[in-house]
Amino acid sequence: QVQLVESGGGLVQAGGSLRLSCAASGRTSSTYTMAWFRQAPGKEREFVAGISWSAVTTNYADSVKGRFTISRDNAKNTVYLQMNSLKPEDTAVYYCAASPRLIATMINQYDYWGQGTQVTVSS
Repeated sequence: QVQLVESGGGLVQAGGSLRLSCAASGRTSSTYTMAWFRQAPGKEREFVAGISWSAVTTNYADSVKGRFTISRDNAKNTVYLQMNSLKPEDTAVYYCAASPRLIATMINQYDYWGQGTQVTVSS
């Protein structure tokens, strides 16, 4: 079992930055592929960024490439999402997720989820 707790969300103006954190606990959490998803009101949950357990492999949704950076510190069992140049369309609840698979971008490939943190970008 893996438990995930997100933090770092908030209200920011367009063009601003936020850093989300996801603290993981539980057995072998540091060996899981980790990802961030987001869900805006009235929309489906979508993949934002993912990182392999070794941090060698990362992948991003096209909509955030060049603006967001995912990273992890396995010693602290924490995953981060640095979000720069934020846009109003980035407004959503952001969820941290963990998968035992090497590469995973689909919702159904993730077994563990956090409770989410709200990010609101004002124009």
